[in-house]
Amino acid sequence: MKSADQTTQPPTRPWWKQGVVWGLIAGPALVVVAGVITTAIAAVGADSLVPVDHVRRSVKIDAQSGSERAHMPAHQARNHAATPTDRP
Repeated sequence: MKSADQTTQPPTRPWWKQGVVWGLIAGPALVVVAGVITTAIAAVGADSLVPVDHVRRSVKIDAQSGSERAHMPAHQARNHAATPTDRP
């Protein structure tokens, strides 16, 4: 009969053959890949800068009547309410 000191244990596998290790590595690796992809998308699809004459354009939009403004594309008229005016 063998004592507790003499029991043989199965040989351990190297760390790269353990599935748990790759599960732990996969999380941070996916975050790094997602960060690189997000940075690439942001660099390629960057929004354009605000035009220099944006105040003049918004004042022109405010001066238009409501019916003219209703037929205006949204990207031209969307910020007209936030434009500061001199009217009380």
